Amino acid sequence: MKKTLLLVGTLLGMSGTGCGAPEDVSPESDASPIEFDALDSQAVSAAALTTTGCTQLTARSVISNGHDGNVPANTMDSNLGTRWSRLGKGSWIDYDLGSIQKVSGVSVAWHEGNTRANDFSVSVSPDGYTYTQVYSGKSSGKTTAAETYSFSTINTRRVRVTFQGNNLNEWASIAEARACSSTSSTVPPTDPTPEPNPDPEQPQPGNGASVVWVGDFETNSRSQWSSTQMVSADRLALVSSPARQGRYALKATVRKGDDPINASGNRNELVRMTREATGSEYYYRFSTMFDSSFPSAKTWQLFTQWHHEGNSGSPPVEFYVYGEEIRLNIGGNPGTIVWRTPLVRGRWLDFIFHVKWSPDSKVGFVELYLDGKVVMPKRFIATQYKGQLNYLKVGLYRNDTVSPVGIVYHDGWTMARKLEDVISPTTVLKAP
Repeated sequence: MKKTLLLVGTLLGMSGTGCGAPEDVSPESDASPIEFDALDSQAVSAAALTTTGCTQLTARSVISNGHDGNVPANTMDSNLGTRWSRLGKGSWIDYDLGSIQKVSGVSVAWHEGNTRANDFSVSVSPDGYTYTQVYSGKSSGKTTAAETYSFSTINTRRVRVTFQGNNLNEWASIAEARACSSTSSTVPPTDPTPEPNPDPEQPQPGNGASVVWVGDFETNSRSQWSSTQMVSADRLALVSSPARQGRYALKATVRKGDDPINASGNRNELVRMTREATGSEYYYRFSTMFDSSFPSAKTWQLFTQWHHEGNSGSPPVEFYVYGEEIRLNIGGNPGTIVWRTPLVRGRWLDFIFHVKWSPDSKVGFVELYLDGKVVMPKRFIATQYKGQLNYLKVGLYRNDTVSPVGIVYHDGWTMARKLEDVISPTTVLKAP
């Protein structure tokens, strides 16, 4: 018996991510859905042989944004000898589970996966229109067998795998793929291999640990930071509530006229002279809460920035609020807004910011996690100005036209070389 599901493939192919730029959709989109015969027990058994650490969910149809004659249905035929292929970064293949189901990962057998390490992301959608990225990573490049990639369980109907390139070419090519209701991940989401750090002024990991600096206020002081720029101590106060991790957090307050360094804007900020070396790569964990009274203003209100060593001009990396949006801007003024999300007040937001520092846009990159999920996949972009290192500033710095009092809470600041050391927003870590 054949099970049929009617889909308007062209509309599904036009879907975009929940935040930022829409998914890449090719004019040669393979819009028509492919139907599958109901799997009999023999086929289910065969499919199980192609997945590891994955309790399979059966897709009812599949679409892609193109193919070279190797059609997307080949990834559901339980045959590692067939495949879906399409040339180009941004190629995607999209599975419809037929109804909303709990999904916690995908299992993918990459064509020639023993020679190609594939960069890719996974996005999910309840309706085929609004997609949210839940995973970004790389295949091992060591096997043609299926590898399972885990993420936090989410209710979804559609699961999309988007190809971002591999170490040999730009061919997206998948032999088999399944969504998983439960998983045991066989490949980590990122490559945590640390890079050498040639800068003697840069903090070094102690005893082989990944963590290189902690600024989480657990000293009940500002001693973990290099200096302050504040008009008075109450503007950068240590508080026991609210706290995201441990016992203490920072309460940063700015009132109109606060100008401790006789410069533009109003501010009260902590400074950490991180001075990350060109070519170095780090993960930064931090949690931020905007007070329920935080003002809405159609102008900039920075709460985290990596400032260049020069004294003038906009910083190369800045997190700020504009109106009712939180934004990440790279490259100064005007720079590039690489990510944005609606402003949320009265709730801790847990960030992990993954950066490779370089003035070369082909070397430097940024990647962002929010509340445990990848919200901005790795994007290559210049993260330093040529000849200048950066340093970290945290607190609140805003346009001096803003009148109402602004309050932002910060907690959990940690700088590390490996994702696993910063993945938990509530774990108290020790500095090396």
